[in-house]
Amino acid sequence: MRLVLDTDVVVAALRSPKGASAALLKQIDQGLVTLLLSISLALEYEATCHLAEHRLASGLSEDEVDVFLNTLISFVEPVNIRFLWRPQLRDPGDEIVLETAVSGQAAAIVSFNRRDFGSAPKSFGIKVLLPGEALARTRL
Repeated sequence: MRLVLDTDVVVAALRSPKGASAALLKQIDQGLVTLLLSISLALEYEATCHLAEHRLASGLSEDEVDVFLNTLISFVEPVNIRFLWRPQLRDPGDEIVLETAVSGQAAAIVSFNRRDFGSAPKSFGIKVLLPGEALARTRL
């Protein structure tokens, strides 16, 4: 399954290594799931994971957050965004997630904010799943 992770899912994996988000990253590590990532989304992951509130909650130093991100990025299939589909979503910050998913031909976007994506992903044949739902589908 080809997935794009919303930033909130990456942060959840960083902060809670025993949750569904972290388990999904293990599926990616095992090659059971393909993680799609554009450069702009990778930069968003980096900026958000390095916020003091997330580092403190995770108990990780800046260097350890870098290791987490570098490890995550080592497993991705890079996506080049060649066409901007904006505006499609009510939250402009989520447009980059949708663009990565569309350009990478993802089966799903994994997010805790399903409502923010509305029906736009469906028009591209992309589902929006919670981490637990995505994890269940990878185990089928």
